[in-house]
Amino acid sequence: MRPDVNDGTPTKGSPLDFAIDQQSRITLPAVRAAVERGNGVLAYQPIVQAQRTQRPAFYEGLIRIIDDSGRIVPLKDFMPLAETTELGRQIDCLSLGLGLQALTEDPALRLSINMSARSIGYPDWIRTLRQGIAEDAHVGERLILEITESSAMGMPDQVQNFMREVQRHGISLALDDFGAGYTSFRYLRDFCFDMIKIDGQFIRAIAEQPDNQVLTRALMSIGQHFDMFTVAESVETAEDASFLIDSGIDCLQGYYFGAPTIAPPWKTPPSVARR
Repeated sequence: MRPDVNDGTPTKGSPLDFAIDQQSRITLPAVRAAVERGNGVLAYQPIVQAQRTQRPAFYEGLIRIIDDSGRIVPLKDFMPLAETTELGRQIDCLSLGLGLQALTEDPALRLSINMSARSIGYPDWIRTLRQGIAEDAHVGERLILEITESSAMGMPDQVQNFMREVQRHGISLALDDFGAGYTSFRYLRDFCFDMIKIDGQFIRAIAEQPDNQVLTRALMSIGQHFDMFTVAESVETAEDASFLIDSGIDCLQGYYFGAPTIAPPWKTPPSVARR
């Protein structure tokens, strides 16, 4: 899930869209320099099982880029434009490298990392993945790669070939932001995703929004039919969490269960969460 990028995306061609594009072009040189130096960290957000909400099942590692001043650059300021360029592939490389390092350092950790399907054909990214698996055979069993729906549907043949390679190493695959794009259900049938993450636009305020309830149940039904775990993104209230659990969701993610933090939660003393 990339909430900084996907939430509130303006209509293409609108004044706000133009302003964001201009901001991206101003920010990109600083981001490119930071990525070249490896100035990035992961922010970890917990994903919990519906029947075990007190303990994370795994974490999502969300990339954060740090500029020369030490500031974390908001993803919305550069990612929409960067994703379509080589910089997007370099950011995916940095994110994957940090994720593999975290998995190597903690054998009990299970972690998901975002990627674009465009990175499948990027030599540095695939080299980083293969090297990480070669150095520790058990890393793949604890790695989940989240591929955005829009990028996966744009290059289905490459994604299917990639799936066959990585799943031999025990790597799990998640279809991120499910429902946000224009899914071809023929491709969804042919894909072998292990889980789908239902886009937050259908999850927010679901307890009081009948339309969201109908759409989310439909997306859950599709996932369950194809034997995929279902994850609800952007769960922000107890009411929404309760509704989703009663509806049969497998896992939940959102600020109600924990905000992304650059301090690895499994390394810090436990604290009492106030919700």
